[in-house]
Amino acid sequence: MFDYVVVGAGFAGAVIAERIATQLNEKVLVIEKRNHIGGNAYDYYDENGILVHKYGPHIFHTRSREVWDYLSQFTDWHLYHHHVLGSIDGKKVPIPFNLNTLHELLPESFARPLEEKLVSKFGYNVKVPILKLRETDDKDLKFLADFVYEKVFLNYTTKQWGMKPEELDPTVTGRVPVYISRDNRYFQDAYQGMPKEGYTKIFEKLLSHSNIKLMLNTDYKEVIDIDVKNGKISLFGQEFKGILVYTGKIDEFFNYEFGELPYRSLRFEFENIQKEFVQPVGTINYPNEYQFTRITEFKHLTGQEHSSTTIVKEYPQGYERNVKGKDIPYYPIPKKENLELYARYKERARQFPHVFFVGRLAEYRYYDMDAVIARALTVFNNKILR
Repeated sequence: MFDYVVVGAGFAGAVIAERIATQLNEKVLVIEKRNHIGGNAYDYYDENGILVHKYGPHIFHTRSREVWDYLSQFTDWHLYHHHVLGSIDGKKVPIPFNLNTLHELLPESFARPLEEKLVSKFGYNVKVPILKLRETDDKDLKFLADFVYEKVFLNYTTKQWGMKPEELDPTVTGRVPVYISRDNRYFQDAYQGMPKEGYTKIFEKLLSHSNIKLMLNTDYKEVIDIDVKNGKISLFGQEFKGILVYTGKIDEFFNYEFGELPYRSLRFEFENIQKEFVQPVGTINYPNEYQFTRITEFKHLTGQEHSSTTIVKEYPQGYERNVKGKDIPYYPIPKKENLELYARYKERARQFPHVFFVGRLAEYRYYDMDAVIARALTVFNNKILR
């Protein structure tokens, strides 16, 4: 039997399992529903020999030296700074919208005074959420805000989330700012890169310890019985009094007692092209054209040298739990009523003091990779280690 069980072999589960195995020298059981480790960060070599990300592009970036140093124990890095272009009015321009974008899309007689006003009002090297910019009283800045909103933000957000930006929590709209800078990089974090051998290799090393027992292709309910009503758990038919780290959907844990938490899902369309490269940068966004939101070319990200190249198109779609092709929950939808429903589940979780709900699905919030690693380390240090 095990005193520690982890449900899910993505970053949240794998990091905590690694810490339990190495720092506590305890045996830990990791249960994973999919046939592979790595969660949505899983990557592999396709039939053409190109390293691709099965669940869409994952670019690692962080401001945290602690997180970077921790992950660096399990990988060397291909140092990479992500660049994104957006297809706007027939031009490919830098995204997020910045001062270079401004000068590429508008006549110089418009762009120069707008730049001066932006810097005067907000400062330089500042990111301003688009909805905040739309609230300005200055008619010229209001024109710019409406221009960016219509051309860059509105249709992309509507495709991505299936609703208008105003219907979403401000944390979502804040992720797509106007950047008052000439810096064309998508991220400005101090530490940026791609694992040299891919993400899957990281997970293999995280989970390679002899104290870790891994079960793939296993729904946790096959081996864990949760008595939600009485707050009891059994493992392999015997009462479990240890620590359970749960990284799956919190509403599923409670058998959807209060209703189902909604998500957005994605469909990916991969294509190999017999050219060395087809895009000038890693990702090109298409806010106003087509049904897909963006195209990513993996070799830009990984630095791989190969005579052909593989791209992926992303098609946002609704999440449906039991419908194949739509049954992967990628993005929690941060609307007021959804967060209120999650709060009910979070309160319910108090009945299970030895179950730690960690990660995007368990906490119903979007996490970047570095943030979920930091969260996992915090849970281990503050709740498990003590």
